Amino acid sequence: MTKIRKAVIPAAGLGTRFLPATKAQPKEMLPLIDKPAIQYVVEEAVRAGLTDILISAGRGKRSIEDHFDRSIELEYFLEDKGKFDELKQVREISDMATIHYIRQRDALGLGHAVSVAEDHVGDEPFAVLLGDDIMTEANPLLPEMLRVHEHYGRSVLAAMQVARDEISLYGCIDPEFIEEDRLARVVSVIEKPKPEDAPSTLAAIGRYVLTPEIFGVLKTLEPGVGGEIQLTDALNVLAQEQAVYAYVFEGGRYDVGNKLDAVRATVELAIDRDDIGKDVRRWLVDLVERKKLI
Repeated sequence: MTKIRKAVIPAAGLGTRFLPATKAQPKEMLPLIDKPAIQYVVEEAVRAGLTDILISAGRGKRSIEDHFDRSIELEYFLEDKGKFDELKQVREISDMATIHYIRQRDALGLGHAVSVAEDHVGDEPFAVLLGDDIMTEANPLLPEMLRVHEHYGRSVLAAMQVARDEISLYGCIDPEFIEEDRLARVVSVIEKPKPEDAPSTLAAIGRYVLTPEIFGVLKTLEPGVGGEIQLTDALNVLAQEQAVYAYVFEGGRYDVGNKLDAVRATVELAIDRDDIGKDVRRWLVDLVERKKLI
């Protein structure tokens, strides 16, 4: 079986929920403390052994390319000033993976964003990581999904239980569990169903391991919800032709496309850091006392 080595990160969205901050910069470059969101996603892929990464981007995303490229002037400045720790950090960004870019001319949905990666991916299985979903380093989700793919040789979706009144925000999975409550075969998956029509409360969440057959399915799809080419619809078709699996996980995930979760991610990531964690925890305790939040 072909070992998965490639990852695709769609990054063509306009980030309208974070205007005006995203008027002149990509939402993927909004910082969580001192790293842009997309760097967390790239680092997750690299930790799982995926070092050939394609970022599918639209107009106005040049700063993403610049971030992962060498900055000779900055490196010279840091070295000249003896800032060797900072120099190491900057060089690690450009050295961690081989990153390619492709222009997604029209933002026609996640399915379309995946389809433009076909020439780069070829006939290999690959992973898709959405930039809005940040996983903590302690979360073994992607390695576990790769393990499931290695065992079964089929596509794998990340899945999480959500409240029924939230299922209309996600692709909803009708599962047939085969390993207790952790692994299920996908009977069907429906994009953003009404809560009363949803077959379960199991939602597809931001990480996919896909076989190359997905490209053939995407070519035949008509636009779905929102007039877009939905990856969920393609996976539903694929699940009728071959086994597709859902790996269920809990916690260790932030939806940084959501303002509240972006704030939560910043605070919780800060708490866990060695350099500022102690001070942040002290500040939080003081804030709660001063504002009488409890």
